[in-house]
Amino acid sequence: MSKQSSTGFGPVGDAPSPHGSRIAIVVGDVRPGAVHPFRRRRIAAVTAVVAVLAAGALAAGAVSGRGPALEPSAHAVPTSSPTSASSSSRSPSGTPAPTPTLPTFPSASPNAASPNPARPAPSGSPDPTAAPSFDRSAHSIDDPNSLWVVVDKTRPLHPADYAPTDLVDVPVPHVWAPKLRREASDAVVALFGAFTAETGLQLQSQSSYRSYSTQVDVYNQDVASNGQAVADTSTARPGTSEHQTGLTIDISALPGICSLEACFGDTPHGTWLAGNAWRFGFLLRYPADKVPVTGYGYEPWHFRYIGVELATEMHDRGVTTLEELFGLPAAPGYN
Repeated sequence: MSKQSSTGFGPVGDAPSPHGSRIAIVVGDVRPGAVHPFRRRRIAAVTAVVAVLAAGALAAGAVSGRGPALEPSAHAVPTSSPTSASSSSRSPSGTPAPTPTLPTFPSASPNAASPNPARPAPSGSPDPTAAPSFDRSAHSIDDPNSLWVVVDKTRPLHPADYAPTDLVDVPVPHVWAPKLRREASDAVVALFGAFTAETGLQLQSQSSYRSYSTQVDVYNQDVASNGQAVADTSTARPGTSEHQTGLTIDISALPGICSLEACFGDTPHGTWLAGNAWRFGFLLRYPADKVPVTGYGYEPWHFRYIGVELATEMHDRGVTTLEELFGLPAAPGYN
């Protein structure tokens, strides 16, 4: 038989407790607006189950890629169109919110992903620029006023009594007062100075310019002393002498050692001249091994001025006679 609860919540029944005592259980109606204790528990349990199911569904969607869209992170690049982005990013006042400027990057070229990008095929080595060749026609070899004039037994001067117009005194030690054309004179001074500076020794001029008339006297004396056959191997006939050009000088040691003799070539003076005269534009005109070409015996004292350009070319090429450089016939004897 139930009885009314003193709390006013409805009938109260007596139920035995596990320990033999009795507890009161509310089984009747509850007061309006109040939630029954059992209902609270059911709601809490249901809420927990729903939460667990929702969490599982989210996890499954993330794995399968079909889950609900997540809120973009602060670093995500928006994918909406410019129109929808501008309409959805307005501030509450209606003023459009500033759109962040995104960095731009150059697009990769088609070959960028290739581990071994193709290289252009070589087009062939360009032809090297040819070094300018020596111009052997830069100066006349026939004009007696030319520094390159070639005078030998088959190539006499024209006119035969030619005389330079720019002769000057050469300020160097000498046996006979020397005269040469101005350019040759300056070169002799430089050569003598370099020789003394490099060796501590001295040179002197033995003979230099000789006029046509002087050459007549020199040649005749040689013929008278040694006969014409011998004279023609050591002294030029008038009109074919290099001394007449004003570009030639005979050099000897100071004091004299082996002057105008072949042994001069073995002295320190002759050795230095043979190896260095080209630096100053001079050529040892009658080498020992070129008698068949020049027509004269070895004269290590006889130096002809041809200019630094031509002297350097001959030195670099190893050519020792003007006849060979210019492709002229050998001149072993007179025509």
